[in-house]
Amino acid sequence: MSHVFAQEHYLSLHLIMVIQQFYDKGLAHASYAIVRLGKMVVIDPSRDPQPYYEFATSHNAAIVGVIETHPHADFISSHLEIHQTTGATIYVSKLLGAEYPHETFDDGDSIQLADIKLKAINTPGHSPDSICVLAVDENGTEKAIFTGDTLFIGDVGRPDLREQVGNITAAKEELARQMYQSTRKKIMTLPHHVAVYPAHGAGSLCGRHLSPDLDSTIGRELRENYALAAMDEPRFVDLLIADQPFVPKYFGHDVDLNKRGAEPLEKSIAAVPHLKRNALLDQHCVIVDTRPRAVFRKGHLAGAFNIQNGERFETWLGSIIGPDEPYYLIGTDNSTIDLLIRKAAKIGYEKNIRGVLLSPEHAFDYLPDIDLDHFRTHPALYTIIDVRNQNEVNKGIVFAKALTIPLPELRDRLAEIPTDKPIVVHCAAGYRSAAACSIVAAAIGIVPVYDLGEAIASFMKRELPVKE
Repeated sequence: MSHVFAQEHYLSLHLIMVIQQFYDKGLAHASYAIVRLGKMVVIDPSRDPQPYYEFATSHNAAIVGVIETHPHADFISSHLEIHQTTGATIYVSKLLGAEYPHETFDDGDSIQLADIKLKAINTPGHSPDSICVLAVDENGTEKAIFTGDTLFIGDVGRPDLREQVGNITAAKEELARQMYQSTRKKIMTLPHHVAVYPAHGAGSLCGRHLSPDLDSTIGRELRENYALAAMDEPRFVDLLIADQPFVPKYFGHDVDLNKRGAEPLEKSIAAVPHLKRNALLDQHCVIVDTRPRAVFRKGHLAGAFNIQNGERFETWLGSIIGPDEPYYLIGTDNSTIDLLIRKAAKIGYEKNIRGVLLSPEHAFDYLPDIDLDHFRTHPALYTIIDVRNQNEVNKGIVFAKALTIPLPELRDRLAEIPTDKPIVVHCAAGYRSAAACSIVAAAIGIVPVYDLGEAIASFMKRELPVKE
C-alpha cells in the first residue's frame, strides 16, 4: 500500500541477517521483520498483515514468531491474525496479561532464529509491561535493539498512558521513575555500535521530541537524546511528565483490544455496510464527512463533522469520535471510501461505522465565508476560539482574548462558547479548524461560525507549530 514503505538493513555481509522496516506515515508507526536462514520473526506488526506475508514470500522464509513489545495504544496489531494464519508463536511479557495463545518473553528468555538469538529485556516506563528485543548474531555480537515505545530517536516513551487501562496500571510518576531505571541500567549499558529501531517516528503522540530519523545507534542516542543526558531521577521524572501531547480518545480502547487480540482485518472491514448515497440516516448518529474543506463548506448534511481525509486522518478520527460511538463515513468516491475504512481499522474503529456512502444529493447545509478585512479591523466583534493543543498555545498566542479549547476537548466543552457574537475558529494551519468549525456550527445555530483556515498564517506574530 502507498502509505507503507520499507528499508533493508544488512547487519552482516555473510549469511545475511535481514532487518526490514515497514513504516506507516499516518500513525508514524514502524514495525519490523527479521529474516535469518529461511525463518522470520515480526515485531510490533500493524493491523494489515499482508506486507509481512509478501516479504516472507519474497525471502523464501516462514514466519515463525511475532513479538509485541507492549499492548499498543495508538494502533491495532495483527499479532493474533498472523498467529491464526501462519501458526507463528506470539511472544509477549508475562506482565501483559495476554488473552490470546502466547509464550511469555521476559528477562532471561530468548528466541532462537536459526543461528541468531532474539533476547527479551524488560524495560518498564512507557508501560509496566514494555520489553525491548536485542538481536545477537551468530558470533554472539549484540547487533540491534528493537525498542518499541521505550526508546525513540531523540526521545523516550511518554509515561502517562497506563494510569487506567491495561493488565497493570500505574501512575505516570511511577512509570517515569521506571523509565529512568530502564534507560540507565539496561539500554544505556549496551555497546555504542548497537543499532536502535523504535516503534515510532516524528508525528507520533507516544512522545514529544521524536526525530524524523527512523533508526539510530546507542552511541548516537547517548550523545544526542535529551532523555539520556546525565541527570538525577527527580529531574528526569519532572522532564518526562511535563508538557506531553494530548491523549486521543481511542488510546485506552486500543490497549485493551490489543490485549485481547483483534479479529482478521479483511473479515472485519467486509462487514462494514455500504449505503446508497441518499439513504436515510439516523439523525442521532455522528456523520463524519471526509471531503476537502472547500467542498464540504459548499454543501454537507446537517450536523456533519468535517474530518478531512489526509495523512493523519486516523489520529483525528480517534481524537474526536469516541471508541464506542457509532458514526457514518462520507467520502468523495468508492476507492477513497475503501481506503478510509482501512484507515479506521488501523485504530480499531471499523466496527463503529454504521455505514459508508458518497455525499448525498440533498446535502444543502453550508458554512459562510469570513470577511477577513472586517475581522482584521474589528476582532473584538467576534468570539475567537483557538483549537490548538495547550503546549502550542503555551509557546505563543495569536489573539489575546481567544478562548482556548483544544480540538480533542471541543465536543465536551461546547457549553463554554458564548453565543452573543459571531464565532471565528482557528488552529495553526487550517486542518483542525475545519473540523472544529463544523463541530461548533452543528451545535450552535444562533450565530454564524467562521473558519479562519489557512488565513491564520497572516495573523501570526511569531513562528508557531504548524503540524496538524
